[in-house]
Amino acid sequence: MEYNTSRSKMLMPEYGRNVQRMVEYLMTIEDKDRRRKNAEAIIELMGTLNPHLKTIEDYKHKLWDHLVQMTDFKLDVDAPYPPPTPEQLYKKPEPLPYPQNHIDHRHMGRNLEGLIQKALDEKDPEKRQGLTQAIGYYMKLAYTNWHKEPVHDDMIRNELNALTNGQLQYESGGYRVHFDLRSNFKQNTGSNNNSRNNNNRNNNNRNNNNRNNNNRNNNSNNDRGGGGNGYGNNNNRKFSKNKNK
Repeated sequence: MEYNTSRSKMLMPEYGRNVQRMVEYLMTIEDKDRRRKNAEAIIELMGTLNPHLKTIEDYKHKLWDHLVQMTDFKLDVDAPYPPPTPEQLYKKPEPLPYPQNHIDHRHMGRNLEGLIQKALDEKDPEKRQGLTQAIGYYMKLAYTNWHKEPVHDDMIRNELNALTNGQLQYESGGYRVHFDLRSNFKQNTGSNNNSRNNNNRNNNNRNNNNRNNNNRNNNSNNDRGGGGNGYGNNNNRKFSKNKNK
């Protein structure tokens, strides 16, 4: 019995032991043309055993790279693609540049600092107050993610005042927006007049259609009852008496 510990190491276990044996036999072939034909046959078998690789663009290139890896980068074949090197495949990625800035209020995240800075840079007082209210709502949301007790507006106002040194003042109960009622009244009256006119036109069209339908029905009844052939109305029929009786 042959155990796996006595066998050669599988460099690509996903292709199985039989493909590994074919690759080992491929390395023993001395004729270069024959070795290339056998390598192409192994590539076709690898594509059949792993059909999901065919969904990848230029999957043959990937199969040739796997074949080179299975030979420990020692395959000498005129491949249609340049063989990969161990430095290219096993190259370690560069470390990510993590931010090193200190966050004063970590439970609220870094986004709060960006929102506060944007509100401080705003020159329009109404937009600035609107951004302040949005910052207050965001702080409430951040508090509810970490605390179970309810959040009061006074606490949000005091903390935002401390964060901005009194430059942003949060208003409890929402920010009131002032708008002109006269312009809205004109728009509403105009839209109401248009809707009334449309309703009147629709009612007139319905009444005209009903009159036309009634006229058609009356004409059809007259044709059935009082036609020129005398067969419509039984009351107008006249029968001559038989004088022979």
